[in-house]
Amino acid sequence: LEIIGKLTHHDYEVLVPMLESTIDRADDARIDALVDLRQLQGVELRAMWDDLKIGLKHRRRFERIAVLGNQKWEQLATRIGNWFASGKLAYFGNEAAATTWLNSTD
Repeated sequence: LEIIGKLTHHDYEVLVPMLESTIDRADDARIDALVDLRQLQGVELRAMWDDLKIGLKHRRRFERIAVLGNQKWEQLATRIGNWFASGKLAYFGNEAAATTWLNSTD
């Protein structure tokens, strides 16, 4: 998932149905995801709330989420996200390291 520009509530209105459809088709499978924030230019407060809601609703479905970014606050947000996730979240500054981690078996 690559996020470009400012993340808005409207983005979640579009994204959530697609995400939930994908999750529903995965049956009981655990999901790995790469979230690329390198081109993120800000987040609306309501979008943060949307993100928290979807994250809590589906937190048991995600095995690993690799967050690819270039800002200190993104790294901090990833650490905080670990408190709420049942899977693992990890922050990376480069795509190769993120992909390697997602593909590892440990």
